Amino acid sequence: MNEKTKGLSQTRQVFTELRTSIVGGRLLPGSKLNIAALAEELDVSAGAVREGLAMLEAEALVVSEPARGYRVSPISATDLEELVKARIEIEKLCLAEAIRHGDLAWEGSVVAAHHRLTRLAERDTALPTMLSTDWTAGHAEFHNALVAGCPNSWLLRMHQMLYQQSERYRQLSAPLSIEKRDVRAEHQALVDAVLNRDIQAAQTLIAEHLQMTGRLLLAALQASPSSNKDAVEEPIKRRP
Repeated sequence: MNEKTKGLSQTRQVFTELRTSIVGGRLLPGSKLNIAALAEELDVSAGAVREGLAMLEAEALVVSEPARGYRVSPISATDLEELVKARIEIEKLCLAEAIRHGDLAWEGSVVAAHHRLTRLAERDTALPTMLSTDWTAGHAEFHNALVAGCPNSWLLRMHQMLYQQSERYRQLSAPLSIEKRDVRAEHQALVDAVLNRDIQAAQTLIAEHLQMTGRLLLAALQASPSSNKDAVEEPIKRRP
């Protein structure tokens, strides 16, 4: 591996590992990201860390501050409400395009992703307050499958970014969330609408599904005693 390839590989490693930790809630909002400490922890160059952080900033997962470096992007009730509104509109557009253009292979992928999700436990058996990593992956696979028939790559990019941001709120709120809803029934209704090629029904259902999720996440966020506090200045602040 030449130096250029090695540098790109290290940058991708930093980007992937930090994005996973941020979206998964292991790196908490507001946490300071110390470049030297991260380079040592990940066994990469400081330059790779800087480039990886710049990529994460482009995805709104970290923010940079003059003379203070990088921090994990903060969260707030206002941000969550705006995120949900944006996600609903983008998902509705993606679903409509997917239903118009998706083929039988797309339908099959939706059914398969839904079937897999129904076989997964939502909560981690060892840590019931946390979401299962398998369910989290299956849930992402299902929502991605729903829109995969959309031929518009820009809509799909926005869908992915908004889903990622929503997932961060979900993971952070999981220990406080007590959901009183039938998520499986909501997912099944979405599958039925998609297979029936009913754009109006699918758009109505996805809007209701995301609005309910947003209300539950907002309630959990507001119930958190630390939701409005600034993070302590530590090199890396991780959740167990």
